[in-house]
Amino acid sequence: MEYSRKAVSNRHENIISLINKNGFATVEEMAKLYNVTPQTIRRDINFLDNEGYVSRYHGGAGSSSSVENVAYTHRKELLLEEKKLIAGNVASIIPDKSSLFINIGTTTEHVANALCNHNKLRIITNNLNVAAIMSRKEEFEVIVAGGIVRSKDGGITGESAVQFIKQFKMDIGIIGISGIDLDGTLLDFDFREVHVARTIIENSRKVFLVADHSKFGRNAMVKLGSIREIDTLITDKKPPEQLMEVIIENGIKLITG
Repeated sequence: MEYSRKAVSNRHENIISLINKNGFATVEEMAKLYNVTPQTIRRDINFLDNEGYVSRYHGGAGSSSSVENVAYTHRKELLLEEKKLIAGNVASIIPDKSSLFINIGTTTEHVANALCNHNKLRIITNNLNVAAIMSRKEEFEVIVAGGIVRSKDGGITGESAVQFIKQFKMDIGIIGISGIDLDGTLLDFDFREVHVARTIIENSRKVFLVADHSKFGRNAMVKLGSIREIDTLITDKKPPEQLMEVIIENGIKLITG
């Protein structure tokens, strides 16, 4: 059972979530928790370390680098069902004829797909993948921010993108994030990407943060802002207790599952 593709994929996701939550986990505790051999866990850790999800240490694994994100091609494959669930929930609370900012990220790309059943949306994005998805619908108006295109993921960053976005005030800003510290700090890896996302927050009437549970407690080096600036958090699982306290204290709407 432990060698089936689905079982391995689920275990990898669970290991990533465990390490993001606790910072470190030993081989022995993970073997016992997931009812597999220590050798299997070591293979899991080697794979996840090579892919950039965790860092391998003697006797266990810890959080991955705070200075470099996981490759886009691998992020696209991680937690697919959870991202689709989040996207569906986002689509269910966005009315037709809304104006939207949508930023860079694999989760926001799922949101773009889920929104294609809507009518007469106006979208400004710095994500070429989002633009490609949503421009297929004739009654959508899709505007792409100018700037530097990242070959790795189709994201557009730079001062030109920032200045372009500043010209608009949209109904809803939909943003993804690389990590959410348990004190509510929003974190990412690229300061240029953060500058654009920061501008989206400042020019949106409401801000929706889309993040799966693996982002809770995850490290990244650049501060985007605080979850206190967000109106609604859409995720797949209830956040850890410390983060929940921040959410409740600040009246942030939480949508899960």
